[in-house]
Amino acid sequence: MTDIRDLKQEFLEYIEIERGRSIKTVENYDRYLNRFINNQQIKSTEDITERKIREFRLWLNRQESGTAVGLGQKGGTLKKRTQNYYLIALRSFLKFLIKRGHKTVAPDQIELAKVAERSIDLISMNELKRIMEGPDLTTIKGLRDRAMLDLLFSTGLRVSELCSLNKDLDLGRDEFPIRGKGEKVRVVFLSEKAKDSVKNYLDKRDDMDEAMFVQLAGKGGADALKKKESIRLTPRSVERIIKFYAIKAGISKKVTPHVIRHSFATDLLSNGADLRSVQALLGHANITTTQVYTHVTDKHLRDIHKKFHNKD
Repeated sequence: MTDIRDLKQEFLEYIEIERGRSIKTVENYDRYLNRFINNQQIKSTEDITERKIREFRLWLNRQESGTAVGLGQKGGTLKKRTQNYYLIALRSFLKFLIKRGHKTVAPDQIELAKVAERSIDLISMNELKRIMEGPDLTTIKGLRDRAMLDLLFSTGLRVSELCSLNKDLDLGRDEFPIRGKGEKVRVVFLSEKAKDSVKNYLDKRDDMDEAMFVQLAGKGGADALKKKESIRLTPRSVERIIKFYAIKAGISKKVTPHVIRHSFATDLLSNGADLRSVQALLGHANITTTQVYTHVTDKHLRDIHKKFHNKD
């Protein structure tokens, strides 16, 4: 009888190496499965039963304010979408076990909880323009921040992808490959404005760090240079920078790098791009993820209704 934790470790190595999942995904799956194993006192595959899975689902669903904090919630009950993350990890684990010849519960026996349609945070093009105009282009910091904003809107990059860029980017081309989630590579495209912004910023750089976007002033950057450490900006740093320019632009709603990615997608769709093309540009593995943006076609439908309906 193989210990369930040994099998779990084999599964985590499998999804990382053979399935190409990111380290973050592997860490999350580890946490989700540990929660199930500990909660239901699972020792072996024989202990995984439909009853224990049902009891675990009930336990997840009944977490009250306070106890839910340890599950990634800041108070309140655990959201259905978060509960589903646990169930998706468990289904993947069961599928792996069956593939390895272990007799256990069929993964399709686990149905995901129904969740409300996702809403997305959006800003208007006018608000985006005000944010873009925020950086002071007489300073290298301002040039860096404008290059960052223009690149985000031109390419639709995730913030982690933006931070992974190096300054040897070929600005003579209108496109470049980027490695995204699940180690999948896609091509993104540079506007002339974005290329100019990046070039203006890089022309002022005098450090030897390979990263495209780096700390430029202050104790952190200076200390890193002394220790010969990378001064590459982190996703959290980029989030703070964008928040600063949103506040400067007088925008009260929360603006993040992902909101600019939303603006990229909605701008394409509202100008006639098809959903499949936007899916490819965003690097979504599933078209259903991209379908959250279909609301932007509502204006087109309204125009059709107004033009053709009730003309008697």
